[in-house]
Amino acid sequence: MTEPDPAVPPALQDDKTMPTVVYALYLAGLLSAGMTGVVGVILAYVSKDAAPDWLRTHYVFQIRTFWLGLLFGVVGLALTPVGIGVVILGATWVWTAVRCILGLSWLFKVQPYPTPRNWMI
Repeated sequence: MTEPDPAVPPALQDDKTMPTVVYALYLAGLLSAGMTGVVGVILAYVSKDAAPDWLRTHYVFQIRTFWLGLLFGVVGLALTPVGIGVVILGATWVWTAVRCILGLSWLFKVQPYPTPRNWMI
């Protein structure tokens, strides 16, 4: 665990509520039309700057997950008429679920996400 950031009030140093909500919204978006993901990315952008460094890694990871997932989803939809799009959409669904589950795992261990800027996992 990293040292506490003196600029962040002690009550918020280990507050995992907001990043947990963002991960949950992303996972819920996999089961619905995905609008919860939009809410999640907005919450991540709003919360990122005030968060301590270890939580900021989760917000960066969440923001990248949203935008990369959107990109892969658009490519998958565009390629659906030729058949490969269905495979891309399925892989994007699994990729997003795995990233959220791994993110939650690191979050519940009260540790920063080790590679938040990585596009794979």
